Amino acid sequence: MTPRRPATPRPAISRAGALLAAAALTVAALLLAGCGGRPTTHHRPGTSHQEATGDSGTLLPARDESGHRLRELPAADAPTVRAEARPDSEGGWNVHLTVERFRFTPESTGGAALPGRGHARLLVDGRETTRLYGPWGYVPPGAHTLTVRLHADDHTVWAVAGTPVQATVRLGTTPSTSAPTASAPAAPTSSAPASVPAASSTPASSAPPSPPPTGPGRTVTLTITGTTVQPPPSRIELKKGELLTLRVTGDRADTLHVHGYDRELPLSPGTTATLTLTVDRTGLFEVETHESGLVLTQLVVR
Repeated sequence: MTPRRPATPRPAISRAGALLAAAALTVAALLLAGCGGRPTTHHRPGTSHQEATGDSGTLLPARDESGHRLRELPAADAPTVRAEARPDSEGGWNVHLTVERFRFTPESTGGAALPGRGHARLLVDGRETTRLYGPWGYVPPGAHTLTVRLHADDHTVWAVAGTPVQATVRLGTTPSTSAPTASAPAAPTSSAPASVPAASSTPASSAPPSPPPTGPGRTVTLTITGTTVQPPPSRIELKKGELLTLRVTGDRADTLHVHGYDRELPLSPGTTATLTLTVDRTGLFEVETHESGLVLTQLVVR
């Protein structure tokens, strides 16, 4: 009778080895759930995970005059802004901003609120007129007070102690410079400052009559595909009183907004929408979409 061979013993798996294997599987699952696998948060093209999902400061229930929520930061971490206005040779004022702990990030507008990033908004006589994605801007003639306010990429307002981070300049016939502030805009007074010519004492809310359109006008055709605008955003030079027609076709429902003119136009997917207006105000005005926050073009009216 042939003797049986003893069975070969199987190597025992140590408890430490089992724990290491389980940890490796957990890490792999987390990577697949985050940016390494199928994304759980929509990233705008060209933005990082932090830019798409980051958040900083404390979102307050208070809002500014335009309805934007305030985002509170400690004074040591908050940005600051100074504004200088110099008369333009063709009328109005050229505005230069000096910022600290802040940089302009037009490439990530509409993303998350990250510290030290965003854009500025100009309020002329208490009314929001345009955005600035850089240190220079223009204010048309006839304005009395300019307020520059800093916003985060998600359009909230950077704030300290419950008040917006901003600077206010009283516009006159000589260069004016503001100090960095984080206080609410100055309350309107019943009379114009001494440096403002008497002819400028007309209330800011009463606009001059619109001049008749000059020439045949301009037609601008824009196409929106996702986050891409064709032709790419640029500045359109126009003469005051010129007739402008915007023809916009998008691939999603949205609202077109012409800043400074308070003109809006609903957009439907695949349908060309048309907006015609007479550009009767001088300055720099942005044309953007509300929902997607895309800047489509800028109007420079002289």
